[in-house]
Amino acid sequence: MLRVGLIGAGWVTQHHLAGWQRLAPRAKVVAIADPSRERASRRASEFGIERVYESAEALLDAGQLDAVDIAAPREVHATLVRMAAARGLPVLCQKPLAPTYDEACALVAEVAGKTRLMVHENWRFRAYYRQIGAWLKAGRVGRVTQAQMTLLTSGLLPDAQGKLPTVERQPFIATLDRALVMEVLIHHIDALRFLLGDLTLVHSRLGKQCTGIVGEDRAALTFTSESGAVVNLLANFCVYGEPPAQADQLLVIGEQATVRLAGATLSRHGVEAEQLNYDLGACYLDSYASAIAHFVDALSADTPFETSPEDNLRTLALVEQIYARG
Repeated sequence: MLRVGLIGAGWVTQHHLAGWQRLAPRAKVVAIADPSRERASRRASEFGIERVYESAEALLDAGQLDAVDIAAPREVHATLVRMAAARGLPVLCQKPLAPTYDEACALVAEVAGKTRLMVHENWRFRAYYRQIGAWLKAGRVGRVTQAQMTLLTSGLLPDAQGKLPTVERQPFIATLDRALVMEVLIHHIDALRFLLGDLTLVHSRLGKQCTGIVGEDRAALTFTSESGAVVNLLANFCVYGEPPAQADQLLVIGEQATVRLAGATLSRHGVEAEQLNYDLGACYLDSYASAIAHFVDALSADTPFETSPEDNLRTLALVEQIYARG
């Protein structure tokens, strides 16, 4: 059994821990650390974790671990990865590896050869993106000529109580100077890279309407793919008439078929037609479990990680360019 130490006990860790539970008895989280002992103890109680620590140092120094799962704030990712790597422990680290591309590059170069490192980028593990990927790989869409992804919500408009739904759900977002792109759209950019291959940024325009957060809340981005497809990504969290939380919308136009993801419905139109319906809540939870299972499988078989640091750096490079041009 792989004995795992979880660093972090914040909101997202409930999904990490549920994913780890699915792997029993192959793997188990046996220790958790968080500066808030109350928060760490609460997670430990919920998920049957044996040991609780108030610092990552204490957790790592206690030993008896085979791997580390890092789900702490992005500002400390690099420090925590270095600490685990110094002890030779394989690491699964939440995205992004570091607050900036340059910091992430330095981290990847430093730990190379010291340990195995995977970025926990779970968006591409969602069932509907895996299905689109399978269609593209099988040639059932043909050469992609255009793609458009949209994420429009009212999450940063005040609700009837004057609260911002996005901030109520994840309060830390209000404090980020790099908000929408680095925290949210990084997932969508990675999913587009997974589906269409490496992208080149052509246009970036960022903006801000909400005064209740520090960073940006809208983005209009254009990329080109390796095959020459034009790829647009439009996002805005201050859109009247949209719900506070919105599922991804994606249109992929190929020479043989068109693929449309509209919330819970995925369809393919062409000579052959196909429609699939998904439980979005289940897909969300399953994506965490699938990413974690991939980490364990790759460790066990000594095979490459799909979301390796090198692959993730290409996503981070695009994010950095977006901020530089936006």
